[in-house]
Order: sequence, then structure tokens, then C-alpha cells
Amino acid sequence: MVTTKPLSNLQMQLLKSFHFEVPDNQLEEIKSLLSNYFASKATSEMDKLWEENHWNQETMENWAYEHLRSDR
Repeated sequence: MVTTKPLSNLQMQLLKSFHFEVPDNQLEEIKSLLSNYFASKATSEMDKLWEENHWNQETMENWAYEHLRSDR
């Protein structure tokens, strides 16, 4: 038996907004707009984390050499 999750509020709104066919070039533009929106949100959150935690280039270099794999 396959269980499905209900649609999110974003999915529902998109379905309501785009109940009609659009040309492929417009579909690509819409996908790009959505991707850019979420990328911008993620970048803003990362910038906030960097500022709150006082991370810098040295932090990045330390992360590059950190061993995070567990030996379970």
C-alpha cells in the first residue's frame, strides 16, 4: 500500500494559480523564478548564520579538513 502526503500550502496555491497550460519557455521562466526565490532565501539564512556565529574564512578552512564520519 502506498501512502501519499497531502499537498503543501505552496503546492495548492501553485495548482490554483496555474491551472492552465503555458508554453515551455514560460514554464522554464517560472521554474527559474521559483529556484531563484528559494536560493535567495537559503543565502539569506546562511548569511544570518555566518553573522550570528562569527564564522569567517578560517572557519571554512577548518571545516574543509574536519573528519565528520562516524565509526559505527
